[in-house]
Amino acid sequence: MPSKERNVTSVMLNLLAERNVYWMFDCGEGTQHQILRAPVKIGKLEKLFITHLHGDHIYGLPGLMSSRSYQGGDAPFTIYGPVGIREFVETALRISDSHLGYQTNIVEFEEKAEFVLYEDEQFIVKAAPLVHRVDSYGYRIEEKPQKGKLDAAKLKELGIASGPLYGKIKKGEDVTLEDGTVLEASRFIGPPVPGRIVTILGDTQPCEHAVTLARQADVLVHEATFAEDRKELAMQYDHSTAMDAARAAQEAGANMLVLTHISSRYQDAEVEQLREEARTVHDETYLAHDHFRLDIPARKPSPASGEAAPL
Repeated sequence: MPSKERNVTSVMLNLLAERNVYWMFDCGEGTQHQILRAPVKIGKLEKLFITHLHGDHIYGLPGLMSSRSYQGGDAPFTIYGPVGIREFVETALRISDSHLGYQTNIVEFEEKAEFVLYEDEQFIVKAAPLVHRVDSYGYRIEEKPQKGKLDAAKLKELGIASGPLYGKIKKGEDVTLEDGTVLEASRFIGPPVPGRIVTILGDTQPCEHAVTLARQADVLVHEATFAEDRKELAMQYDHSTAMDAARAAQEAGANMLVLTHISSRYQDAEVEQLREEARTVHDETYLAHDHFRLDIPARKPSPASGEAAPL
């Protein structure tokens, strides 16, 4: 249930720098109202990933889809989710006589093991089932490695002025000069830059896939419905405690942990109890609230061949 400090679930991944779009994860009731108070344009929303079909994760979807049409969204929009999301969307739009000005693609799944849901030249999205009262999934978004930087200084030392040759070498193409000298591209390109990893989980009890999806992630977004003193209640309703989330992050080797899906029973100072509990296990833990934002810095280049990685 929503509280004064937190609406129901929706997470936005800002990919403006990478592909000029947003990806959303879940769309609880009131999500489009929250967007009105955020620097986000619904028209640039490209994909929506639904973790499970409980109302606090999907009730905002029909209104969001309608508003997207009125806010310049004419590019195709893809929704991914467990079986049943198509029926929910099509029924809501049909009964409300809503008409969209863009193409909608709905991808349903019911896999029982980890699988690749989406892949292009920039990203790969993996999904895996979690443990909840209904089919619930987690998502692992992997940014593919980027090519290393061109060492322009080294080229200039050889008397090669900036120009088309630089572009060819940057693309990884070997270049032959007029005097027959061959410039091997690999000598002038720095080590590749590893991509970032973001893991966003649906509602779940502690389980194996919560850890495998979060392995070495830069950020893990994990539900923390209860404090540890209500562990039995969490197990009864197939949810996690803040300590459960912290243990998953620690076991997975995740860097930052963001606690979300906080029970409305925790208000004001009480909610800090969840973060403090989690920090006893995983120090870099954050407590999400409405319009909470977390920047994910780029990773450092991989060590060059033959160079030892720092411990």
